[in-house]
Amino acid sequence: MRCLTLADALLARGALCTFIFRAHNGHLLNLIKLRGHQAIALPCVSPISGLLQDEPVHAAWLGTDWITDAQETREVIGTSQVHWLVVDHYALDWRWEQSLKTRCLNLMVIDDLADRAHDCDLLLDPNLGRTPQDYLHLLKPDTTKLIGPQYALLRPEFAQWHSQSMARRTQLTIKHLLITLGGVDKDNATCQVLQALKTCNLPIDLRITVVMGSNAPSLEEVNTQASQMQWPTNVLVGVADMAQLMAESDLCIGAAGGTSWERCYLGLPTMLLVLADNQLPGAKALEKTGAVVALKRAQDIPQVFENYFAHETAVQLKRMSEAAAVLSDGLGVQRIVDSMRSEEHHA
Repeated sequence: MRCLTLADALLARGALCTFIFRAHNGHLLNLIKLRGHQAIALPCVSPISGLLQDEPVHAAWLGTDWITDAQETREVIGTSQVHWLVVDHYALDWRWEQSLKTRCLNLMVIDDLADRAHDCDLLLDPNLGRTPQDYLHLLKPDTTKLIGPQYALLRPEFAQWHSQSMARRTQLTIKHLLITLGGVDKDNATCQVLQALKTCNLPIDLRITVVMGSNAPSLEEVNTQASQMQWPTNVLVGVADMAQLMAESDLCIGAAGGTSWERCYLGLPTMLLVLADNQLPGAKALEKTGAVVALKRAQDIPQVFENYFAHETAVQLKRMSEAAAVLSDGLGVQRIVDSMRSEEHHA
């Protein structure tokens, strides 16, 4: 999704963007094409049994080894050089990037783990709490680094809803709760959250909106559970107006990751559910600002409601909203595209 946001901004400036990806479950081929981009799916192979030496921590996520992946990517690009190759994959490092250098004039990496070396012209890491020092031994000295939430990839629609969302933050009760835990939610955290909410002492006039992706394997189960909640609970699939939904919500139970900046920009107080270990440092950094309450398990939700929102709800919501809103100004994409233009090497 963050690459799609960048591609949309580049398309608006006249660039032609092509996505190369593996057809894993939950891929976004149709959405990519709907937005006016080209998309090429590499074959989805069965998981590899043995990894190569010195592989990145998330190497198994690739679905093949990096050498095969690099070769297939080179074949797809062909003999001509693209102006920019943008790489966003936790399973890839400097070796893959180096092997693609002949196919591009400029190479950009999007990363937020700082756990492996890169060979690129431009590195983007929008994580809060991240500093250039974290990449000191992972990049060549002349690599341009775009680091921090001021480079968060927010879609233009969020700017359109910003003032309306902030105006809403004066209504300081929880009447609309938004639950959004990623498009696929492969571990079915959404059902765990709904189950946990049943034991919470929530306002009687509360309504709940659950957002799911059309490829979510647990969609049927979530629908069933939603129908059994004691508050009106609406399940939305494949939402196109996320900014509006966030702007019209009082509190969110959301996954850590890129959508954190969308919520922050709109001043939406959030219970941040950490669904993967690699999300923990970013979640902790966000919690320190007061913008979110981070939790590792859905089962902790009743306790968090009791601690934070049972008393002085208005004070707590206002405090979280104000802390969130100062973290991002919504201009990240513009800054990145400008940087790509000034950085660009021409053939």
